[in-house]
Order: sequence, then C-alpha cells, then structure tokens
Amino acid sequence: MVRHLHRPTIRFFEADQQRVVYHMWYFAYFEDARNDMLERNGLSLRSLLESGYDLQVVHFELDLLGAVRWEDELVIAVDVDRVGTTSFTLRYEALVNGLRQVTGRVVYVVVSRGEGHKTPVPEELRRVLG
Repeated sequence: MVRHLHRPTIRFFEADQQRVVYHMWYFAYFEDARNDMLERNGLSLRSLLESGYDLQVVHFELDLLGAVRWEDELVIAVDVDRVGTTSFTLRYEALVNGLRQVTGRVVYVVVSRGEGHKTPVPEELRRVLG
C-alpha cells in the first residue's frame, strides 16, 4: 500500500502553555489517520463494524523527536508495517514542514464484534492494507 497522508487541524486546547501539542493527542491523530486511510481506500470503519468486526489496540509506541505546536500545519503519514493472521501494525510519522517530529507504531488485533474474540483479518481489510 502507498503511504497515506492525513492533515489534522491542531486545536488550541490540544496544546500546553508553550503551545506544544500534548502527547496524548497523537493517539487521536493516529486513529483519525487510520480511519481516513481505510475510507479513502474503500473501507469505512462503519462498514467494517457492520460486517461484524472491530479493531482493538494491543500495543502503542510514541517517540517525541521534536515539538509540534498549535498552528503548525501537521501531516500524519501512515504506512502499513505488517499484516498477520489476526493483527496488523501501522507506522505513523507526524511531520511539520516535511520534518519528522513524532513517530509511532500501533498494533491492532481484529476481533469479532460482540464477543470480542480474535478473528482473522477480513479480506476487505487485508485488501486495503495491501
């Protein structure tokens, strides 16, 4: 799959008194970027849920390399790192003016909606992930 780029808007309340984005917001930016990537490749999160699947985060890494500030033009780059039998891993980069400020990695497990049991990555999701 080709790298996906997502452009969130940094809201004032997401930054501290130095106008630096508070670290917890990156998880939200990454989730929005993942959902945007799925949607733009023909699979909405809603349709995945309606098909009886859900995504569960089982691992999250974040490395702060520099400061992202309120009013910066932020780009979140998403790359597929790995697709397994029941899980997949996405790599994220937060870029400002093309410079990498934050990196992250999230491991998702596909579960059945309702029971929450691990289940194989469905074909429509596997197609989107490449």
